[in-house]
Amino acid sequence: MKKQYAVFGLGSFGRSVALTLESLGCDVVVVDKSLEKIQEIADSVAYAMRADVTDPEVLKTLGARNLDGAVVAVSDNLEASIMSIIVSKEMGIPHVVAKAKDDLQATVLQKVGADAIVYPERDMGTRLAKNLMSTAFADWIELSNDFSLVETEIPESWIGKSLIELRVRERFDVNVVSVIIDGRVKVTFDPQESLPAGTILILIGSNDTLERFQNHDKN
Repeated sequence: MKKQYAVFGLGSFGRSVALTLESLGCDVVVVDKSLEKIQEIADSVAYAMRADVTDPEVLKTLGARNLDGAVVAVSDNLEASIMSIIVSKEMGIPHVVAKAKDDLQATVLQKVGADAIVYPERDMGTRLAKNLMSTAFADWIELSNDFSLVETEIPESWIGKSLIELRVRERFDVNVVSVIIDGRVKVTFDPQESLPAGTILILIGSNDTLERFQNHDKN
C-alpha cells in the first residue's frame, strides 16, 4: 500500500517536497490558498486542494485519508503553521514536520506538536558554504551536527584498485556506502572489484575525518 502524505503550503520548499514524495511512489495531498499554485501542481500529485490552512474545518476533511505524515511548509505565516500542526495532530497524523525560519519559530512549532523541524534556507546556506570550501568533494550533505555524507571522484592513483586494496576505512576512518560507475549507483558493490576511472564514491563519516580526508595524501 502506498504511503500517503499531506503538504501544507506550496512555496518552493513545499512544492519540491510534494513532487519528490510523489516521484518516490507516495500519494501526496497538497493544500494551498493560491489557485494558481494548485493548478500548476494538480496533475503531478494525488490530490490538490485550494484552501486556507488556518481553517481547521477544511483540513479535517483530509482526516479520512489515513495520512502517514504531513509537512507544514508555510513558515512565512506562523498562525497558519500552528493551525496546520494542531489539526494534523488532532487528525492522528503520526509524524508532522514543520518548516521554520529561526529557532524562536521552531520552539513555538514544537510546543504545539511538531515532531521535527527543518530550516531549508539555513541548511541550504550551510551546504553551499561547505561545497564552496571543499576542493575534494562534489557534494557535502550534513546528516547531523557531527556527521556528513559526501560525494567525491576517486583520485587518479586509485584507478584500477579495489576498495579492499585501498583500505579506505582503515586509512581514513570513513565508510564507503556506495559507488557510482557510469552514472549507475551500486550499493552492493563488490569490494574486490577494480574501480574504473571516473568512479564516484559516496562516503560517510564525522565532519572532522571528512575534512582530513579531503586534504590527505591519497597515494
